[in-house]
Amino acid sequence: QVQLVESGGGLVQPGGSLSLSCKTSGIIFSTYAMGWYRQAPGKQRELVALMTISGSTHYADSVKGRFTISRDNLKNRVSLQMNNLKPDDTAVYYCNAERSPTNYWGQGTQVTVSS
Repeated sequence: QVQLVESGGGLVQPGGSLSLSCKTSGIIFSTYAMGWYRQAPGKQRELVALMTISGSTHYADSVKGRFTISRDNLKNRVSLQMNNLKPDDTAVYYCNAERSPTNYWGQGTQVTVSS
């Protein structure tokens, strides 16, 4: 059974930082591209950051320079360090594991940026 379990969300003031973590099981982690997506109320889910199996990264323009994705193939975990958070970063953040044609999602973790 495949499981992706996110943790680390919460409430933070503008300018603050949060670190999200996604622990996976049931997949050969090192063979999956790992990503973080987010969905704000009334908006479509969007890609935030992606790391391929070779370690290449891609970031949404809105988070470049503020967010950093990393993966640990020994611990089957992907993380997202979020710095200088803005109110527009408020959303449910989802972990994703992709290896065509399979695609798995976590249950999501809420991030709220507010003073």
